[in-house]
Amino acid sequence: MSAIDIRHISKCYRSLQALKDVTFSIEEGEFFGLLGPNGAGKTTLISIMAGLVKADTGNVTILGHDVVMDYQAARKSLGVVPQELVFDPFFTVRETLRLQSGYFGLKNNDDWIDEVISNLDLSDKADTNMRALSGGMKRRVLVAQALVHKPPVIVLDEPTAGVDVELRQTLWQFIGRLNREGHTIVLTTHYLEEAQTWCDRIAMMKSGKVVALDTTEALLHRISESKLIFKLDDHELPDSLKTFVSQCDISPGSKTWTLRINHYSDIEEILSELRKHDIVISDLQFRQADLEDVFLQLMDTSGN
Repeated sequence: MSAIDIRHISKCYRSLQALKDVTFSIEEGEFFGLLGPNGAGKTTLISIMAGLVKADTGNVTILGHDVVMDYQAARKSLGVVPQELVFDPFFTVRETLRLQSGYFGLKNNDDWIDEVISNLDLSDKADTNMRALSGGMKRRVLVAQALVHKPPVIVLDEPTAGVDVELRQTLWQFIGRLNREGHTIVLTTHYLEEAQTWCDRIAMMKSGKVVALDTTEALLHRISESKLIFKLDDHELPDSLKTFVSQCDISPGSKTWTLRINHYSDIEEILSELRKHDIVISDLQFRQADLEDVFLQLMDTSGN
């Protein structure tokens, strides 16, 4: 049984087609990435999963529970960390989490609340009113609220947007632990290095459609080339190397060349050619293709 099964989901807002026949499944225990530019339809899809928005066509199930027909079981199975900072200004952190527990009919949940508070480094803020917290601390509470009923499926919508490095490390340690314990994690983020590090599979969306769906490793292999970036102060690039050129940035007194590398042997060929022409490199970097390169290529070539 899939953790999340999405079948032929479409959604229109008047003239805007937010989702167009979206179909894919997320397996139990996966760490799954849902990526795309602003307006791609990610948040609309998450809202449909959470039962906050009704699809025009298609259906979604969470661990076999239809989000419309069996909404209570579906919502108990799902924890969502929203992108927006939404909070009740009248309660402390601990009171907020106890209230959230009550929504799911959970009594005597203090032990788990204490564990969540501890793992998200909220212990010294547990009795602080929500409106007195910083933006980063409020986001930690949003994560805690999503986890308070121990959902088997957790959706993180931009969980580290605008927060400090310490929170990112704390959050990923805790989320990584939950995933190892069997929780299914769905992540949307504009920090593509996070998705590349954590996600087993990734769906990329554009204009309401899924334009790529594969393992992270397979997506990275779509772009085989890496890049050699170096600066030349007083020389032009030899004509024999211009077939490698991807980009040239000109600054006063120097040019920075970016060359495409398909095989490691290309590096020796390039350096040998530069030595042959007595060209001295003032700065040199080698960068392998990453998820950002794949993302930009797909968004550029997938059409509307």
